[in-house]
Amino acid sequence: MGRWEPGTRERLQDAALELFEHGYDNTTAAQIAERAGTSKSTFFRHFTDKREVLFAGTGEITDRAVAAIAALPPGITAFDMVDEVLRAIIQVFDPAKRAWYGRRQAVVDHNPELRERDLLKRQSQNEAITTALREKGLDGLDLDLVVALIGLASHATYTRWIEASDSQDVAALAADVLAELRTTTTALNPGAATAWPTSPEAGTRPRASP
Repeated sequence: MGRWEPGTRERLQDAALELFEHGYDNTTAAQIAERAGTSKSTFFRHFTDKREVLFAGTGEITDRAVAAIAALPPGITAFDMVDEVLRAIIQVFDPAKRAWYGRRQAVVDHNPELRERDLLKRQSQNEAITTALREKGLDGLDLDLVVALIGLASHATYTRWIEASDSQDVAALAADVLAELRTTTTALNPGAATAWPTSPEAGTRPRASP
């Protein structure tokens, strides 16, 4: 098969997942390539190792999140920051691959090596998001809070998305998650309900009433 034959990457991902479901540890790159009808050298043109087959979209998620942060306007509230970044992230969630991602997550959850890689990928994403927000002028606990909320919102949305029926729209799921986060944080401190607005450029935020 030619190097740039359309669909090669997707065939490799499908083949890898099918093999991983029957045993991740003993599956090799050569076996994945053979099952996908291509060569081992072609496999390594697309992926650095067999683990990366399951994490190929994480780089795009990070890039979209960082770009969304760079485009944030001055004076935006903390939750609006989270909303904008979440909207950018869910663009990576392909409805046609919802079932694939559900199967992928089951494989990851049942393998310590893949769970570790998953955590490292999330950590890398958080570091990139933290750097991007800091460049917008956010710091201290405000920075930590927004990073944590972005992580919670994106993970909760992804989890609900892979468990949802095909008729449920990911954007609607994301909106529900964000609404729940707003309600939960406000319930923790009702007096701080108006204290969320954050101005990265100014570096200050209103204080909650006693």
